[in-house]
Amino acid sequence: MFGLIRNSLFGSVEGWPCQVLSRGEKEEVTYEERTCEGGKFATVEIAGKQFDEASKEAVLKLLKYVGGTNDKGVGMGMTAPVSITAFPDEDSSLQQKVKVSLRIPSQYQDNPPHPGDESIQIEEREGMTIYSTQFGGYAKEEDYVNYAAKLRSALGSEAAYRKDFYLCNGYDPPMKPYWRRNEVWFVKE
Repeated sequence: MFGLIRNSLFGSVEGWPCQVLSRGEKEEVTYEERTCEGGKFATVEIAGKQFDEASKEAVLKLLKYVGGTNDKGVGMGMTAPVSITAFPDEDSSLQQKVKVSLRIPSQYQDNPPHPGDESIQIEEREGMTIYSTQFGGYAKEEDYVNYAAKLRSALGSEAAYRKDFYLCNGYDPPMKPYWRRNEVWFVKE
């Protein structure tokens, strides 16, 4: 079942269908293991810019797409989270490339509208199992890097997950000042 997430700008938005498998806490970090459904996603890749600038640019393109800048001229509605694939360097800083994704709403999964912007691609993704940790505030690159380090430390060496990327997720519109929800996801191998 698709969950609805309440926020102050968009009302109810469709959430990415995920199910909690387990919860844990270690070194003052609370985390969950979840399984998340696959599906079709609208994605934008941007390279050569800092994380925060590239993310903002890509999100704006995706918002225009779901808002009606597509071949059907249809406003599809918002889904959450907006998911930013980050690529860490050896020193845990982030490379200057991001891939920002938004899950296509369920009623358009079978036949999503074609984007009017050529930089937006529609991808089919498999389901995945993830480890996640949550935090509040207006998330920036530094916050995602710090919480990724905390999650890495909490999971220790026993958990097997992808090290070449992780997902930085935001659930709220920029106009929501309080009780914001952000997460870092590591994809389980």
